[in-house]
Amino acid sequence: MPENVLTEEKTELKRSLGLIDSTLLVSGSMIGSGIFIVSADMSRNLGSSGWLLFVWVLTGIITVTAALSYGELAGMMPKAGGQYIYIQRAYNSLLGFVYGWTVFTVIQTGTIAAVAVAFTKYTAVFIPALNPENVLFTIGPLKVSAASLFAISSLVLLTWLNSRGVQSGKIIQNLFTSAKLISLLGLIVVGLVVGAGSGMLGVNLTNAWEASRITADGSVVPLAGLALVMAVGVSMIGSLFSADAWNNVTFIAGEIKEPRKNIPLSLFFGTLIVTVIYVLANIAYLSLLPLQGSPAATDVMGRGMQFAEYDRVATAASSLIFGNVAVSIMAVLIMVSTFGCNNGLILAGARLYYAMAKDGLFLKRASQLNQHSVPAKALWLQCAWASVLCLSGTYGDLLDYCTFTSLVFYIITIGGLFLLRRKEPDAERPYKAFGYPVLPLFYIVAGLIICGILLIEKTFNTGMGLLIAGLGVPVYYMTKRRTPTGSER
Repeated sequence: MPENVLTEEKTELKRSLGLIDSTLLVSGSMIGSGIFIVSADMSRNLGSSGWLLFVWVLTGIITVTAALSYGELAGMMPKAGGQYIYIQRAYNSLLGFVYGWTVFTVIQTGTIAAVAVAFTKYTAVFIPALNPENVLFTIGPLKVSAASLFAISSLVLLTWLNSRGVQSGKIIQNLFTSAKLISLLGLIVVGLVVGAGSGMLGVNLTNAWEASRITADGSVVPLAGLALVMAVGVSMIGSLFSADAWNNVTFIAGEIKEPRKNIPLSLFFGTLIVTVIYVLANIAYLSLLPLQGSPAATDVMGRGMQFAEYDRVATAASSLIFGNVAVSIMAVLIMVSTFGCNNGLILAGARLYYAMAKDGLFLKRASQLNQHSVPAKALWLQCAWASVLCLSGTYGDLLDYCTFTSLVFYIITIGGLFLLRRKEPDAERPYKAFGYPVLPLFYIVAGLIICGILLIEKTFNTGMGLLIAGLGVPVYYMTKRRTPTGSER
């Protein structure tokens, strides 16, 4: 990136986020609705408390390992755009663009849309008119419901608040992330205390490593050897999705105080906090509910974690503590969690498009800062596309397609760490990746194994993810033809 761009960035973007703010952005962006739901499907895939906890612990180790590796890159390149900048410098502008293209088309905006719909879904507990069945009108193939309009309204509100300056986004992020962390920890403590007297955890840990999978026809198939490895890999889709978006803090590097120090620390602390919470939450579930159950059962104990109603494991577990009011309690908690999560995603995502626009690789207007020193036009472009995904109803498929692609880009980025050590051995590195080269290599190997499993087990979805990313290549060359001078446009 040219020197004049860096100078402009330093004078216009306000560095007003400290270590606590950055850490809360990491953890707040990670915790959405996944931890309250995905353990049900994971339990059906694994049928074992030991392997369920193993997958959550492994997910945490992989995520923290990646965060430690990103810390070195963040220290080297404390600029708005984060991972896009890292890929561009380690490889080339084409691969950097393909990453940014995929983030804009589905990874970031698709996640924002999905989280907005989850927020609306739990708001409907209190406002039944927001149930998705309440279709107001149709426009061709699009069905416009009260729920989709409410979801879009939440995106517009958060986008507007973030367009008022980074301080507005910071206040919302800190408030909602603190609230959900405290609430989650409270539920975990209460769940562990109540569950301690039931002996359920001991029951669930009996034969903890005897894995099995429930097939589509309801039969139970024992798992061992390669079949177990494949089941673990597929199950990690849920846990990895629940632990994703930790890298968003790198997008907003241009507004973080002492970024060379605070970004690496916030990546480590944020991912570690969420890992501990996720593992403890699953231990709390296992302390209250049997892992195995039956879909024909009429009570939460009979259905177990595997067949919790609508996969709402957290609600089922909480009902044993709070009774019928648990539905309302969990609805409020998930509303707080998803609203805060989306604030972080919206806040961070626009900075990546801003950095791309500075390089002449995105719409020019996205490179402009408003009077509050934030890329407001990038924020509204992101809001517009996420809103389209809310209306289309296809964002869920898009997320499935690109969960794989997101993991591929993490592997590519950490591979860039090795490339930059060789290409730029004398570059300033205020922080060096902990455990290099073993831990970064561990992530790459683990990631490739998971990708391989997904290619075999989810061939169509992974293929669609690669196709969406691949479409960025011709778009890149068309963009370059229109803007041959790159960021000098």
